[in-house]
Amino acid sequence: MADDVEECRAALERCPPDHSDRSQFLNNLALSLRNRFTQRGVPSDLDECIELHRAALLLRPHGHSLRSWSLNNLAISLRDRFTQRGVPSDLDESIELHRAALLLRPPGHSDRSSSLNNVAVSLRDRFTQRGLPSDLNECIELLRAALLLHPQGHPNRSSSLNNLAVCLKVRFSQRGVPSDLDECIELYRAALLLRPPGHSDRSLSLNNLAISLGDRFTQRGVPSDLDDLRNRFTQRGVPSDLDECIELHRAALLLCPPGHSLRSSSLNNLAASLRDRFTERGLPSDLDECIELHQAALLLRPDGHSNRSDSLNNLAASLRDRFTERGLPSDLDECIELHRAALLLRPDGHSNRSDSLNNLAACLQDRSTQRGVLSDIDECIELHRAALLLRPPGHFERPSSLNNLAISLRNRFTQRGVPSDLNECIELHRAALLLCPPGHSLRSSSLNNLAASLSDKFTQWGVPSDLDEAFSLFLQLSHMSHAVSRKDLTVAKSWATFAEKTNHGSALLAYQTALKSLDQHVTLLSSSSRHFDVVSLATASLAVDAFSCGIRHGALTTAVELVEQGRAVFWTHLARFRTTLDELSMARHTGAALAEEFKQLSFRLRNAFDQPTEDQSPQIRQLNMQWDDVVSRIRMLPDFSRFLQPPLFSDLQKAAEEGPVIIVNASQYSCDALIVLSDQDPVHVPITITRTEVSELSFEFRSLAEQLGHSDHQNELVGILRKLWHYIVDPVVQALRVLNVQPGSRIWWCPTAEFTLLPLHAAGPYERARKNLSQIYISSYTPTLATLVHARRSVSQYASTQHFVAIGQGNPGRGKKLRCVALELAAIAQRLGPIVSSFTSLQDSIATPFESSFTMRDGPLMIRDIIRSNWQNPEFAFLSACHTTVGDKKSPDESIHLAAAMQFSGFRSVVGSMWSVDDEVAQEVVSGFYENLVDDSGRLDCTRAAVALHKAVKKLRRSNVPLEQQIVFVHIDLSHLRNACTILLPFLSNKSFRHGRKGRVTTLQPTNEVYLGPSCPASVHVDVCQKEGRLGREDQGQRRKETGLNEGKMELYRF
Repeated sequence: MADDVEECRAALERCPPDHSDRSQFLNNLALSLRNRFTQRGVPSDLDECIELHRAALLLRPHGHSLRSWSLNNLAISLRDRFTQRGVPSDLDESIELHRAALLLRPPGHSDRSSSLNNVAVSLRDRFTQRGLPSDLNECIELLRAALLLHPQGHPNRSSSLNNLAVCLKVRFSQRGVPSDLDECIELYRAALLLRPPGHSDRSLSLNNLAISLGDRFTQRGVPSDLDDLRNRFTQRGVPSDLDECIELHRAALLLCPPGHSLRSSSLNNLAASLRDRFTERGLPSDLDECIELHQAALLLRPDGHSNRSDSLNNLAASLRDRFTERGLPSDLDECIELHRAALLLRPDGHSNRSDSLNNLAACLQDRSTQRGVLSDIDECIELHRAALLLRPPGHFERPSSLNNLAISLRNRFTQRGVPSDLNECIELHRAALLLCPPGHSLRSSSLNNLAASLSDKFTQWGVPSDLDEAFSLFLQLSHMSHAVSRKDLTVAKSWATFAEKTNHGSALLAYQTALKSLDQHVTLLSSSSRHFDVVSLATASLAVDAFSCGIRHGALTTAVELVEQGRAVFWTHLARFRTTLDELSMARHTGAALAEEFKQLSFRLRNAFDQPTEDQSPQIRQLNMQWDDVVSRIRMLPDFSRFLQPPLFSDLQKAAEEGPVIIVNASQYSCDALIVLSDQDPVHVPITITRTEVSELSFEFRSLAEQLGHSDHQNELVGILRKLWHYIVDPVVQALRVLNVQPGSRIWWCPTAEFTLLPLHAAGPYERARKNLSQIYISSYTPTLATLVHARRSVSQYASTQHFVAIGQGNPGRGKKLRCVALELAAIAQRLGPIVSSFTSLQDSIATPFESSFTMRDGPLMIRDIIRSNWQNPEFAFLSACHTTVGDKKSPDESIHLAAAMQFSGFRSVVGSMWSVDDEVAQEVVSGFYENLVDDSGRLDCTRAAVALHKAVKKLRRSNVPLEQQIVFVHIDLSHLRNACTILLPFLSNKSFRHGRKGRVTTLQPTNEVYLGPSCPASVHVDVCQKEGRLGREDQGQRRKETGLNEGKMELYRF
């Protein structure tokens, strides 16, 4: 390289000033110096290069055949210097020189496409620096013109496709127009086709396409549940954007072996996409692989590497994600050290210094919270102060910095009680709130933070005006009409908690606001179990506390409406919103278009809410306006006036048309029963038991249920049933008698919280002279009133044909063979075979709550499969197994169990078991049940399901059958139907084990396919096994995604 420069310099010295070729010698020396600058980075080489190109240009006046080349080369060198030093005048001059060169290359000129490309590249640089939309628009038009000059077969076509795609992606990022991103992806695909395996730029094309697909997934998305994605690919051959993005990044990485200049960027980009998938689906392996890839990228970016600070930051962010997920102190310690190292590489003046200060402060705050180290909180505060100085008024992240510093000061006040910390905290929160007007993404958080700090001040000094101001801030939340984020939901819940704590009159309004927020937020979610879990955790106890508040305020009908809004969130999403959107899609062409627009906006809003590190407020405000608009247009359609609005009590009251529904509620504030009747206001029944006592009783019963079948526990069981009678059921029975509900009538229990885990139907005094509940009324259960109403509204007509499928599993994968299963199926076949149109028997199948399943021969039949199935008028099913009506003890109000899955899928009557079922007892109950299910005309009449079960169980009492087996079965009936569906199911908690000598064993495996015969209306009897799965958790925290220089690489032509 040095030899080239010296040779060119010697040649120039030998060339006299007036020689005709002097401009060429000047040009050659300039190009040699630029090459040496590229290799060594010595600024003086580039400065001399520019001066030589200027001298050459003076020797090539207008009309000279090589003037356009000199203009182009000088322009490129000036752009190089701008890239190195950031002097705006260099870039402006570069653009003007490229424009002059373009004028000398009119249509038809062989180098016109090169000039079009180079002007475009420089305009894109200026747009990046100054953000003028006109520069970007002109850049895109120039690149389109260049592409037209590079038809199929042209050696530079792939470069032109790539460059136009890069700029369209930049414009999409700026304005969010979906067509820009779609065109970008198609251009990247076309470029990739022109760069086959072995092409030097193939890894670049793979990487760019992968990043754009990831962006499209984030912007619009596809169903986020992994099984949905696999099914989508299997059925239509269309992989999800996110999965394809990851596979493309893997392919790009293979083309960047050790030693390749782009390997570190490829490692980083694959890691970032895996983190995106972890955020969406919660797979721990994705996060672990992400961390390993970031570690590998960091090793390739040693001290002095321009991207080392980015790698340090990205690895730290991923480790913090894992700490948040798993709580390993070593992850947090390493994260802090990495952020310290990144901060050292971002000195004063660095564009990302404020981010590094903030990130390190956040991690120190985490460690202070976990371990209580005082020095951590002090350093955290100083770092936040430094970050705030770098985010002056007008900076888009100033509100976040104000809030972060204020929160840290409040935490220190909590630790040490220094008044000045709290006073400064309040002033900072006031300043942040002024920067967060209505519609700002941080508005609700700022309201909550200031209110919480004022409440601390009131607690400390007792000044009433502080409390009044706090609640005036909370009251602003009730006026929010836009689509809400999880943050808004959490803030509204904080208001309710604080109102309860201070006995403030706004408590009921707070609960109404929180549950309205929940209702709206659920519409934004996918049906992924991960999203369900996030909302479930965020709203734990909200519905039951709201119900209690309504009772205490004498607002009984409001209490019913609130508890319905906040329970069974997952099922509400699937049943109410999905069904409503299905109905909307069928409401002529306008309805289908509105449904699609609503779903797209909901997905985009959810993703905007989930990006805390970027200024999302303008985007969120725009999306909220669009979301409000589409909701308003939907409500203008006939029959959709209450779209997304929860049912009124007058609608819910219809659940009691066939008999009273008793809501039994356990809240930290009170325990109550409320009898809902069809023709009058609800009746309140006080219960003299506390939430703590209910929890203890529930724990005692669950512990006992795990032992039932192993030995005699009848005395302990009777003791629990007597407590249920004394504290809960007997007061309700007395009230029913006052209401003249006749003995032998049907009643429906609608338990909440820990009551869902208790056998209310079996309660009684268990004394010779007194009757138990089962001898007074026939009990059924319903998870919600809305479920009961919905099922009755969708009753199918009496069908002339009846189909029945019986499925048995006598050889589970674990435990002993269930010898009575075959006899059970034979008895059913003998009784029903002659009277139904078709009878199918399937036996000897191989055997997180959403992963609960029945073990079938061709794989497990899981909850997620049941709820996705398109059942045709399913009326009756009998699933004989264990623990099928008991949900996750951590989220009892969600009713996530197999019986509920069948129920919400359209089956209208469900019989289930609350613990393990003895093999022989199950056979006897099934036999007696089907004997009573056939009416006098010889047809299967499922309106008799509850009575049939009642009689079958009553018959057991005459035999020497243990009490726990007499009361194990429960009936979940949704309505009186001609062709209902009865389900007997099992449910275990967190493990698989055998119950007693003949217990029915449960297992868990994933599945993607469900095989069920035609059923219109359907009757199904399943005798199989099931196990509880685990729900995932959502990660939180902030991180930055680095895409690497190769994402936006532009290719210039140099001469």
